[in-house]
Amino acid sequence: MTQTQRISDPYLTAYRGAFTSALRWPQLDALWQRLRAAPDGWFVYAVGEAPPSTPASAADLRRFIDEIDGLLRREHAEDYCGIVYADSLAEPAMVKIYDPHNLGVSCGYSDNPPLPGWVLSRLPPVDLEAARQPAGRRRWWQRLFAAE
Repeated sequence: MTQTQRISDPYLTAYRGAFTSALRWPQLDALWQRLRAAPDGWFVYAVGEAPPSTPASAADLRRFIDEIDGLLRREHAEDYCGIVYADSLAEPAMVKIYDPHNLGVSCGYSDNPPLPGWVLSRLPPVDLEAARQPAGRRRWWQRLFAAE
């Protein structure tokens, strides 16, 4: 992916947009309910894996929601959620889910915030790890082994 593609990619534009936290567990329950009510057309992307090229089936999305909800409640033992963000809690099109074991600075300001563990989106995802890597660093890496 070139620098120009990274800047203009609709997925990355949406990913870098404004998000609101499902701060309380009941807000997360309501968000899951909205996704379950309209399960078609959602891409389920585990960051670090190859981005999916097709949306998940309705059954797969529902299974993912059930499993991730259980994982978050078991491993984020707080009286608040605060690690799931949606572009809109009322009409979500993208949802970022942070791994309870890799939170770093997921809220607030950071020049290099951690990537979420999972992203649900209506747009086909791009490889977030590759998109995050500066072009100069990627060129350095490619030159390092180009002579072999």
